[in-house]
Amino acid sequence: MTTATEITDTTVREVTEWLFTEAELLDGGKYREWLDLVAEDLSYVVPLRVTREREAETDIVEGMTLMDDDWDSMEMRVLRLETEYAWAEDPPSRSRHFVTNIRVAAGGSADELTVKSNLLLYRTRGDVATFDILSGERHDVLRRVASGYRLAKRVVVLDQTTVMTHNLALIM
Repeated sequence: MTTATEITDTTVREVTEWLFTEAELLDGGKYREWLDLVAEDLSYVVPLRVTREREAETDIVEGMTLMDDDWDSMEMRVLRLETEYAWAEDPPSRSRHFVTNIRVAAGGSADELTVKSNLLLYRTRGDVATFDILSGERHDVLRRVASGYRLAKRVVVLDQTTVMTHNLALIM
């Protein structure tokens, strides 16, 4: 039987620094370096959300997603962004990931942590005065490896039910 990872101040600080480093890489367009932070068995999902009455068990639509990626499809996203054919990101977006309210708990195995964080993502493109703001809660599984942590799973539950951004060619 595996024992749960003890959550110490050091662990929380390491996870917080990992999340801040991830945000810096994404905001800087360093997607190839971001992939180095991702486990090869990655599951990355942004479920579809709807408005339901209070009595409803959930407002997440089962089986419907805005994004449903694994490591291979994330690598394809990155490869595409590195080409001249990534028209949705030419010119590239300017983004800012604000990561807050970080909560760390033991994961399903001794080498994993579950991490919840709130995300505010600001994005602007070109010289227009409009911008996108996406907010939500991220549910991550981080796996400890020899060199630090790897993102094994992420579920991003957006606060919006209607996403008004022109494309989701970004990583949340």
